[in-house]
Amino acid sequence: MIPRYTPEVMADLWSDEAKWRRVLEVELAVVDVLAEDGVVPAEAAREMRRRAGFDLERIDEYEKITRHDLIAFLQSVGDSLGELKRWLHLGLTSYDVIDTALSLALVKAGRTIDEQLQRLRRILAEQALTQRDTLMPGRTHGVHAEPTTLGWKICGWIAELDRDRERLKQAIETVRVGKLSGAVGTYPTITPDQERRVCVALGLEPDPVATQVIARDRHAEFVTALALIGGMIERIALEVRLLQHSEVEELAEPFGPGQRGSSAMPHKKNPVAAENLCGLARMVRSYVPAVLENITLWHERDISHSSVERIVFPDVTSLVYYMIDRCCWIVENWTIDRERMRTHITADRGLMASGALLTALKLAGVDDDDVYRRVQAHALAAKRGEGYFIDLVRGDRAIVEAIGERLEELFDDEAVLKRTDIPLQRIGLSTR
Repeated sequence: MIPRYTPEVMADLWSDEAKWRRVLEVELAVVDVLAEDGVVPAEAAREMRRRAGFDLERIDEYEKITRHDLIAFLQSVGDSLGELKRWLHLGLTSYDVIDTALSLALVKAGRTIDEQLQRLRRILAEQALTQRDTLMPGRTHGVHAEPTTLGWKICGWIAELDRDRERLKQAIETVRVGKLSGAVGTYPTITPDQERRVCVALGLEPDPVATQVIARDRHAEFVTALALIGGMIERIALEVRLLQHSEVEELAEPFGPGQRGSSAMPHKKNPVAAENLCGLARMVRSYVPAVLENITLWHERDISHSSVERIVFPDVTSLVYYMIDRCCWIVENWTIDRERMRTHITADRGLMASGALLTALKLAGVDDDDVYRRVQAHALAAKRGEGYFIDLVRGDRAIVEAIGERLEELFDDEAVLKRTDIPLQRIGLSTR
């Protein structure tokens, strides 16, 4: 991933240094368990712990000759071990350590992203409580429907975020496995018990049945969970973009001192951060087909998945972390025009009450076809500018006789404010 979208925490996690540190930790964990069982001399295991290291430049030099990165790594570690290198990589195949080390990286990446999600939830929760009574038009198909509140809208985002966190937690558990079962997974040297003990030491569970590799459906689940998180971020960002339209201007992303929206039009304040997130969400989703394709490998394994994963895992985790961080910034610092939100409701000439009126008439026993025809006729007349909806309805004797004193109540734009505790309670936020 280009530096622009690579947070430092992810750059460090996926660096060559960090990768080989994880692989070395797996190798040494195997040595420790073999020493417990008397296969490796105990003193040799202790000394290997003390001396084992590697040099990135030497690894690159060795790989130019061997054309095999793990062998090049082992040669570099061997340089630090001298005669003790005979106990290194004993009974293992390359992907015993590479896949197990990859699981360590994915678990750490997933948990780091989850910490960011928790931060975003706290910010959204604060906004949901603050904006619980911020009345605004609800829209379907981009058209005014009925009044809602900004707080209610935000609660929907939080509910989705909570589902994303559950999916991510499950995906982390799915990839939190290791394997040390040999070239085709049949335990020719390392025993299942030794594999289990190594995995426990590393904070993993043994893959119940692996081939030469851990099955790639696990990794596909992980990336798919991240893509769904990207979708949630895009949902928020798209709403910001829509509400920032010149014709709407109810909410806008931050615009800092000295910022410029356009090189040609100085008046512009464009939702560039929100648009950026929508674009990156497309990028995150684009990795899902690739990891799904990785599931089907030849026989006990081939290497077609490797090149894909070297790109996908660092990129997708970096992008999702970046997106959550930028979304936090938008929500914390956005500008809300409450008066304009209310103005849009009142300027609609009472049309947002058409649904409530329709229901009230049905409950009053008016024939269904007649109900819709009558309400729609008055609503369309109001939309044409022939008067306020409620005034036109007041002139309809049949409606007035059926509804009676409830007419004014049905046209109360603030009726939704009596129900704003509902979404807050359902996502576990304190209410009035």
